[in-house]
Amino acid sequence: MEREIDILWVLISSALVFIMQAGFLTLEIGLTRSKNNINVALKNLIDFAITTLVFWAFGYALMFGPSLGGLIGTGGFFVAPSITALDLLVFLIFQVMFCGTSVTIIAGAIAERMHFGSFALMVLVVSGLIYPVFGHWAWNGALEGTRSGWLGSAGFVDFAGSTVVHSIGGWVSLALLLIIGPRSNRFNPDGTSKRIPGSNIALSALGVFLLWFGWIGFNGGSTLAFDARVPSIIFNTMLAASAGMVAALAAASRLSGRPEAGAGMNGALAGLVAITAGCHAVTPLDSVIIGAIGAFVMLATEWLLERLRIDDAVGAIPVHLGAGIWGTLAVGLFGQATLLNTGLERGGQILIQLIGIVAAGVWVLPVTYIIFRVINSVRPLRVSVADEMIGLNASEHGATTEMLDFVQVLTQQAHTGDLSLRAPVEPFTEVGQIAERYNDLMDRLETETALNRAIFESASDGIIAFSRGTLIISSVNPAASMIFGYRPDAMLGQPLTAFLDAPDSQGISLDPATLDRVLELKLMEEGGRVVLLARRIDGITFPVEMTLAQATLRDQAFYTAIFRVLVESAHN
Repeated sequence: MEREIDILWVLISSALVFIMQAGFLTLEIGLTRSKNNINVALKNLIDFAITTLVFWAFGYALMFGPSLGGLIGTGGFFVAPSITALDLLVFLIFQVMFCGTSVTIIAGAIAERMHFGSFALMVLVVSGLIYPVFGHWAWNGALEGTRSGWLGSAGFVDFAGSTVVHSIGGWVSLALLLIIGPRSNRFNPDGTSKRIPGSNIALSALGVFLLWFGWIGFNGGSTLAFDARVPSIIFNTMLAASAGMVAALAAASRLSGRPEAGAGMNGALAGLVAITAGCHAVTPLDSVIIGAIGAFVMLATEWLLERLRIDDAVGAIPVHLGAGIWGTLAVGLFGQATLLNTGLERGGQILIQLIGIVAAGVWVLPVTYIIFRVINSVRPLRVSVADEMIGLNASEHGATTEMLDFVQVLTQQAHTGDLSLRAPVEPFTEVGQIAERYNDLMDRLETETALNRAIFESASDGIIAFSRGTLIISSVNPAASMIFGYRPDAMLGQPLTAFLDAPDSQGISLDPATLDRVLELKLMEEGGRVVLLARRIDGITFPVEMTLAQATLRDQAFYTAIFRVLVESAHN
């Protein structure tokens, strides 16, 4: 009966860890932009699917197979235990969840800029090689109760994976971010950072809650038995998460003057990561201290990444790598020797914990960087700037949204000036209501523009619009074209002075800057009326009366002028 209870507990814990996967998905969708939410969701789904297949086929054998010199497993590929081998089956299920968790961490860090195919290849490499090799060093022999990996046999303790799971995911994330770079517009040219807000922070908060709840199985199930240690482990886990959240909010309030939601959520996660390595061997007070310091380490790591212009979309590296390193070291600092049961004094325990931390970085960072640097030289890991701008939902999966359709109409209208384009209307949605009001506005604008254009084109007087200062012509109606004898397109882009003659009846200079000052005075003194000497294309000159008005569009001042011929006879 006791064996059945143990098996049931590990299965329940596996289910709780699976809930953590949903927590990661929800967290990452909320912290990224809506134009990428389908891509983020699908990456979280495919990483678990690939991880399950690859870890069953190769990863489990490399991690838990018969050890070759404490370095790598050599047997147990394509695990096929009999239905009576319940211990092995349950252990395999539990370990699949752990491997999936490590890979899911990476999905958040590199979100919004990596090809889906490149991501799938990364999952294959991490779950089939990088994660199980280090896992062998630390955890090989866990099912049998005798550690045979070189780190585990030396006394390295990482109870539920602050390093094996979380730091490994963080190191891989760092290597990939060094290759693919930050998201567009994440950093200003002067090096300062620019926040990219998430689409739904409330949804992210739900993700944190699911992770917090799932961590009960993550840490509690690592006993592989429902024994007296479980309640203490769960209690320590809850205390560390709470202390991490409170510490992060307090620090954020001190630094920025307000309790930032992102700091509080990541503070709780940092506390959970930090306690994971030693939750079985510390006191409740130790757990509070470990969780709080984990939050401070997370905030410091976040600050450092911004200074180095490394763009982690969801804060995965500060939470999982930064707090994971601290939590692993905290085993040596706070762990009770009788519970650790390694036979090492505190100094020796701290040393082996440091060795394990360094070994993880030395194994994961360069290997990941080299493999994917080579792959990147053959096929870029990152999507194009254009694809990133429209969002990976559309560019990677062909999935459009009503907001994307609306923006595409606006973009096309901005490029073409076609006022007849209308946004698609999806009834009973906020975007649909905006699109409907926009279309109403465009109907009125198109009508008014058509009326004004008709007046402009049919007017018997010449009408010309030109800029202030340079007097460059931007618009000419047919009557003005007939008066001066030029085609309208021949007048556009030319200064008004190119179609005047000097000296005129009032001795006005034809230098654009001088004439601009004269026109400004005429506006103030004589109501904008001025007589000028015009010159036709055939060289004939004649006086014209120009009635001037000034207008402003988007802070750009310009003149509109009505021209009337005063004398029809030519002047030679």
